[in-house]
Amino acid sequence: MASFKFCKVKQNLIILLSSIFLFSCSSEKISNTSNEIKETFKWRMVTTWPKNYPGVGLGAENLAKLVNEMSDGRLQIKVFGNGELVPALEVFDTVSRGSVEMGHGAAYYWIGKVPAAQFFTAIPFGLNAQEMNAWLHYGGGQELWEELYEPFNLIPMAGGNTGVQMAGWFNKEINSLNDLKGIRMRIPGMAGEVFTRAGGEAVLMPGSEIFTNLQTGVIDAAEWIGPYNDLTFGFHQAAKYYYYPGWHEPGPTLETLVNKEAFNSLPKDLQVILVTASRAVNQDMLDEYTARNNQALISLINDHGIELRKLPDDVLAEFKKITDELLLEMIEKDDASRKIYKSLSEFQKNVSDYHEISEKALYDLR
Repeated sequence: MASFKFCKVKQNLIILLSSIFLFSCSSEKISNTSNEIKETFKWRMVTTWPKNYPGVGLGAENLAKLVNEMSDGRLQIKVFGNGELVPALEVFDTVSRGSVEMGHGAAYYWIGKVPAAQFFTAIPFGLNAQEMNAWLHYGGGQELWEELYEPFNLIPMAGGNTGVQMAGWFNKEINSLNDLKGIRMRIPGMAGEVFTRAGGEAVLMPGSEIFTNLQTGVIDAAEWIGPYNDLTFGFHQAAKYYYYPGWHEPGPTLETLVNKEAFNSLPKDLQVILVTASRAVNQDMLDEYTARNNQALISLINDHGIELRKLPDDVLAEFKKITDELLLEMIEKDDASRKIYKSLSEFQKNVSDYHEISEKALYDLR
């Protein structure tokens, strides 16, 4: 009996020691796994926007904050405004080289390098914000965007949308096509080419430079975004006439740019967090502009005495005619533009047919 007890105790001791050993090994594995999961990545993001600028600028800040919270601090992104690390129009190249991991801006700023990029911000008389999001996420647009940026070592994502913009600020009334002649206007992308062919002169400059140039007469007109942002920049102090509709940017998508090698260095869950956060910020920005634009417009009219005007029909018709001509020229000489435009135009036709009996029909009823 004593021998049995001893054997039993010995057996239990062996089991206990084995359990301790196994638990120790398991704990070490858990510890190692925990350490691996807890690896922290510290990234930098350069933007085309003034630091902490409402709407578009805070979109980048909100993205960084959301990623930090969702990853429990494992992916930390420091945001730099226009000019803090690089000038606004050098964001694309800086992220492409891998000098920083991320950027935030608008694709039509890079048309000198990638002409077809403008399809992923806005083209005149094109998709609105709701339609752009649908084309990108469910109509094949995202895949075409990634294909276009592949040679530049970049992964693009939708990173914000302001909704239909205003046509811009002018120092003189526009009553006919003749009134466009000689006007120097800050207006980027294909819309700038349209404006130039219509008799004006398009000028490209960052948003932070618009007010001074408009006030001092370097430019005669400027488009930026809409009432919410335009009131913040004080454009009403530099120009009297505020024109609509935003023919040039009906649904301007902002972009989150990620260096491909940096993205691939992240664990899978952090990659998913980054993509998900960018998509959330994309929608959140549109919500904010939709909520704030009209109140800002009321303030511009009632508090600051600006004159709200609609562009004449003949001007809009000429802009549409020139846009169609430019698109034909683009797709004839650029394979990427032809491929992307085919996808986008077919999607626009399809979604517009339905919107005639849904969105537009409802607006008419209201």
